[in-house]
Amino acid sequence: MAKGVVKQRKSRRCLWCIVAIVILGGIAGGIYYVVKKKILDKNSSSTSSLEDKYSDALKIAMQFFDVQKSGKLVDDKIPWRGNSGLKDGSQAKLDLSMGMYDAGDNVKFGFPMAFTATVLSWAILEYGEHMEHINQREPAENSLAWITDFLLNAHPSQNVLYIQVGDPKEDHKCWEKPEKMTTKRPLKLVNSSKPGSDVAAETAAALASASLVFKKTDSTYSSTLLKHAKQLFTFADKYKGSYTKSHPEVATYYNSTGYGDELLWAASWLYHATGDTTYLRYVTEENADKYAKVDGPTWFSWDNKLAGAQVLLSRLSFFGDKGAKGNSGIDDYKKSADELMCALLPDSPSATASRTKSGLIWITKWDSLQHPVGSAFLAVLYSDYMRASDNEILSCGYDSFEPSDLRKFAQSQADYVLGDNPMDISYLVGYGDKYPEFVHHRGASIPVDATTGCTEGFKWLSSKKPNPNVAMGALVGGPFKNESFIDSRNNSMQTEPTTYNSAVLVGLLSSLVNTSSPVKSLNEN
Repeated sequence: MAKGVVKQRKSRRCLWCIVAIVILGGIAGGIYYVVKKKILDKNSSSTSSLEDKYSDALKIAMQFFDVQKSGKLVDDKIPWRGNSGLKDGSQAKLDLSMGMYDAGDNVKFGFPMAFTATVLSWAILEYGEHMEHINQREPAENSLAWITDFLLNAHPSQNVLYIQVGDPKEDHKCWEKPEKMTTKRPLKLVNSSKPGSDVAAETAAALASASLVFKKTDSTYSSTLLKHAKQLFTFADKYKGSYTKSHPEVATYYNSTGYGDELLWAASWLYHATGDTTYLRYVTEENADKYAKVDGPTWFSWDNKLAGAQVLLSRLSFFGDKGAKGNSGIDDYKKSADELMCALLPDSPSATASRTKSGLIWITKWDSLQHPVGSAFLAVLYSDYMRASDNEILSCGYDSFEPSDLRKFAQSQADYVLGDNPMDISYLVGYGDKYPEFVHHRGASIPVDATTGCTEGFKWLSSKKPNPNVAMGALVGGPFKNESFIDSRNNSMQTEPTTYNSAVLVGLLSSLVNTSSPVKSLNEN
């Protein structure tokens, strides 16, 4: 009997052990749940805070396209802007009133304007859902159409393309608002006797990419864009030559260092828009040897599209495009894109030394932010391609990196632009507590009610007062290599904004607003 009692007590002790374990486990589990929830909430809050920052910045950046519009403004959102350039193109019996001024002056340059449209299209195609989430897709598409309408009108026949409205030399002798221009508005064009493969091919890329943007919402307009894109590419390829050789005077402003990259870029976009493998063969066979063989990574900009073409074509490799299957040339482009990504990552063994002490990619003192923003946009695209296709590893020498590493790099460049820099200044006008107030921009610097002629307006250029009008969304040139910045209207090297830099920034910010898998085919948009 005693043994039975002992056995019973042991049994009860075990029962209490189980109860205790359950209770303690429940408490521990509760503690774990609370702690985990706090961590998740904190991470969620942190992520939400980041996304809010980039959303706010994107809404501001998008406004600069409205600042730069030429023509009869509809539903004008910039109170100090008005109609301008309404007779542009009239001497050729063309309506070239639309389009956008490239920077702080009153000239419309077709080469950088077309690049603006191509990049804006790319941003919409990849991150349109992100834009839509914060009601920015429609403004982006409207701004894109404002440019593509101009480009269509600038291409009146198959082998003719008008590439410039206004004389920059004469324009720079004046300081006046676009609404009150007194200078003549001459036109420049390229044709079979004065070729411009670079500008014609970039315009083809712009129209081909835009045709994808409008494919579902306006099929007729999309077809028109694609028709002109094909014609312009044929023109660019048949009559080879640089537009700055045909018009040497333009080289001072937008000199083209070659047209091979634009031909590859345009053919890449035309393949995405048409699925025609003729364009794929163009970029992977003889022309690849001519135009794609370079030593080391190149920098994406309005003048050099090769890095952009490499990333765009790598899409086909990542997502197993049927037309590209077994095409070793596409793999070569992906390898080049890999090399570029390895150069951008600061911890990579092949990291570029071309950056500031704080980590900003830095290539040139003129318009220094164009390269870091462009690099960051390509990096985040590549990151998303890797993640969406389950290619989670990027090999750089003996080191390996993940998509998150590329995204972290892209964020570092965006954050620098938005104020995380030694100057504690946001280089995006209108964002943050401190941003440039002396932007090199005619319209922003002259009061709305001021009456000025050509030269009288220069008093506003030299004024010591901040601009009376805020050029909302302007991305200024940026810092010097030592990370200093002089906010002066006369310092056009650092304070002049451009539409093409804004387009790349819009793409970058759109990618950071949210995280989602990109579509496998750009034709799915």
